Amino acid sequence: MALSRSQPSWLSTLFTLTAILMLATPSHALYFYIFGREPKCFYEELPRGTLVVGTYKAESYDDKSTTYISNPNLGITITVEETFDNDHRVVSQRGTDQGRFTFSAADSGQHRICYTPEHGSNGGWFSTSGAVKLTVDITTGESSKLETEDKGKMEDLAARVKTLNARMQDIRREQVFQREREALFRDQSEATNSRVVRWALIQLAVLSVTCVWQLSHLRSFFIKQKLT
Repeated sequence: MALSRSQPSWLSTLFTLTAILMLATPSHALYFYIFGREPKCFYEELPRGTLVVGTYKAESYDDKSTTYISNPNLGITITVEETFDNDHRVVSQRGTDQGRFTFSAADSGQHRICYTPEHGSNGGWFSTSGAVKLTVDITTGESSKLETEDKGKMEDLAARVKTLNARMQDIRREQVFQREREALFRDQSEATNSRVVRWALIQLAVLSVTCVWQLSHLRSFFIKQKLT
């Protein structure tokens, strides 16, 4: 794929037309190309109280493979300005090659959203002259609607957590039951061992008494035999 300086003009025109067509929907995804460090901007007419949630993924052009690939050193700076209020900046965010940003329109009017590619090296930032492909997905809607969706996700997570807690309680009860069974088995084993030892001592005592009686009887018998 050969890159030339003529590409930004028609790509910019294509991006503008695509953005205008996509503004009619509350959610749209598109990609465009950025050359150099010049920011790429587009405009959103937002009513007051509108929550904007955007995700992006940036890929840099690789000369060897002649394709756009992920680059961990690539960063994106996102700025959002209110054009109706002397370009008042409401968002200024530096991120990695992919991420997410959100903001809420404080007043109704046109907002300018700009993306600026930057490369990082050892924690520092410097401009790059390479080509960057930026894929953007923006969702706009009323804050209450998006918050309701987030609330639904949180409720789902809470339900999963409750399920996991219930399973943990079941496991704990099973462990307690197993410990009780082990304690009962240990008590029975100790009682059995005690009875075995006791019967062994009784048998030893009986054998001892029997041996003593037999010896005494034999002694008396031999004594009588010698006298006669």
